[in-house]
Amino acid sequence: MLRLENQLCFSLYVCSKEIIRKYKPLLDPYGLTYTGYIIMMALWEEDDITVKNLGNRLFLDSGTLTPLLKKLETQGYITRNRSEKDERNVYIGLTDKGKDFQDEALLIPEELVCSLGLDMKDGLRLLDELHGMMKIFVKTEDNE
Repeated sequence: MLRLENQLCFSLYVCSKEIIRKYKPLLDPYGLTYTGYIIMMALWEEDDITVKNLGNRLFLDSGTLTPLLKKLETQGYITRNRSEKDERNVYIGLTDKGKDFQDEALLIPEELVCSLGLDMKDGLRLLDELHGMMKIFVKTEDNE
């Protein structure tokens, strides 16, 4: 018999949903959702990136990403500019506000880990395992 507690996907779903819920009070003061926050993190790593490349990095399609980017632009965190060479490409860049937010956001991961009561060693082990799963997804997607 199929049981929920035996399903890897269900456990991952619940953990993801609950971690995102724990981020909410940490991100609300900045007017950000978790997805907005990971967009900002990706841009801190690589500013002035195309929507397509940003979507690939975050595993988000443009239909999901575009409304989020419009909101971040309205909030003053990013700019969106069409390429002069190829108007199909839209580049996303950080504003001064977006760059400054990085300093404020430095404590967010630590606050989240504290709220989970997760031991650092266990957290790093789990992160390593999840990175392994992500590599599998990328590899299987490349073969499709």
